Amino acid sequence: MAGSPRRAASRRLQLPLLCLLFQGATTILFAIFVRYNHETDAALWHWGNHSNANNEFYFRYPSFQDVHAMVFVGFGFLMVFLQRYGFSSVGFTFLLAAFALQWSTLVQGFLHSFYSGHIHIGIESMINADFCAGAVLISFGAILGKTGPPQLLLMTLLEVALFGINEFVLLNLLGVRDAGGSMTIHTFGAYFGLFLSRILYRPQLEKSKHRQSSIYHSDLFAMIGTIFLWIFWPSFNSAPTSLGDTQHRTALNTYYSLTASTLSTFALSALVSGDGRLDMPILESKFKIQDTCGIHNLHGMPGVLGALLGVLVAGLSTHDAYGDGLESVFPLIAKGQRSATSQAIHQLFGLFVTLVLATVGGSLGGLLLKLPCLDAPPDSQCYEDQIYWEVPGEYENEVQGPLSVEEPDTRA
Repeated sequence: MAGSPRRAASRRLQLPLLCLLFQGATTILFAIFVRYNHETDAALWHWGNHSNANNEFYFRYPSFQDVHAMVFVGFGFLMVFLQRYGFSSVGFTFLLAAFALQWSTLVQGFLHSFYSGHIHIGIESMINADFCAGAVLISFGAILGKTGPPQLLLMTLLEVALFGINEFVLLNLLGVRDAGGSMTIHTFGAYFGLFLSRILYRPQLEKSKHRQSSIYHSDLFAMIGTIFLWIFWPSFNSAPTSLGDTQHRTALNTYYSLTASTLSTFALSALVSGDGRLDMPILESKFKIQDTCGIHNLHGMPGVLGALLGVLVAGLSTHDAYGDGLESVFPLIAKGQRSATSQAIHQLFGLFVTLVLATVGGSLGGLLLKLPCLDAPPDSQCYEDQIYWEVPGEYENEVQGPLSVEEPDTRA
């Protein structure tokens, strides 16, 4: 691969230095602050005279496995539709999620489970960390192929912190109910990524346009990722909810919603497009947002819709509808601390807070990632594995020709 020695040296050092720095810092913080919770610590568990069969691990771990598969397999393979970016799509998903799981455990721990000077972790903290990683990967979809791994690690560092703050404000301070993560995961991740992409807008990205298309096997792998996400979504939505009827109901509702959405998508696709394909070019052409994976229509709009439906459901909630189960769905209404109308207003304000934090955070993240010292691929080499990966020799025979000569490095 052609390129200046200066740029090659920068690329060689930035990623390992950041990885070692972040891993070293998280290791030290884990050693100082992190401890097992009462469901995990041998001494604490047996003091409670519990049966081992009652450990929350056995109730939560199957859901955790499903969510974990969604994060690493579902999101990873969902993004391999780009013909020359398969290694990066799966590999960088692996990298970002691995870092996000550790960093989010610390951030969420300080905000939600910090007692007696320590963060207490268990199966629930593992699930919550995966949710945060999911939000990061949603944002990654908006800038897929246009950023280097050092930029992506810094994005993760910032976004995980803001994700934790947003989640704390909504769930703890405002008392918002958001079981499926409509606001905290999908809306936040989507609009953080979209505003990040807007700040990183590349007017000359047409130079790499020929690499944005897909080929047969890249689309096939992307379908695998789609199916993984589709199958496990009931677990994703129900994993953090209260055990029992609430979790059961959430899984059922998601299960049937997915089937109905699938038929609706096929029907609308055929209606709005002559060739039967969905087309979202308006964001780039009108708002200069280059949304590689279409996260606006995949996560942003559904997240906002889910949040607005949450407002409606909260406003209509009554003891007659939920009975004794109202306490697990809207506990503040059940306790008489809020009216249904007040809960609905808080739900709506939670959406507003999420959008503000996501847009401001994404914009700040974009400015951070634009620093000249960071290793961003040139306009003519975006969506290209060979910049960061060793690829097989037969790779060139499967795609549209060799990597172009690198553009001059005009950065300071």
